[in-house]
Amino acid sequence: MSDWLEHSVQVEVEVPIDYVWSLWSDLEQMPKWMKWIDAVKIPEDDPEISIWTLKSGIWEFNWKSRIVKVIPHQIIEWESIDGLPNRGAIRFYDRHGSSIVKLTIAYAIPGVLRIIMDNLFLRNIVESTIQADMNRFRDYALQRRS
Repeated sequence: MSDWLEHSVQVEVEVPIDYVWSLWSDLEQMPKWMKWIDAVKIPEDDPEISIWTLKSGIWEFNWKSRIVKVIPHQIIEWESIDGLPNRGAIRFYDRHGSSIVKLTIAYAIPGVLRIIMDNLFLRNIVESTIQADMNRFRDYALQRRS
């Protein structure tokens, strides 16, 4: 039996929404700003599917995800269809010259692990890591924009 944990973080990026949308829409670029994501591959025959590899120290997880909802310049939602159970959304908010980018991820953690690890401890590690990823994204977008 697994429990689902969910995390949300956001960052303001001083670039137009079209630009942040174009960067997030190119999933294979995510390892450039997401610390634990080692690779993302999009099969040529199905652009709605992505194959992900997460590495952190001695751990490696792989999964396939499917895009389940896209509203251009507003939201991309996904869910895993194989491997590490996860789902989430990236939301975009236009601030007329800048953009708010909000990432929400949820993943299943086996009940045994949840008992062993303090939920607050795990939450703090994951949220600080994905907030750092979002800050790297902001820096990446600003550097590429210059």
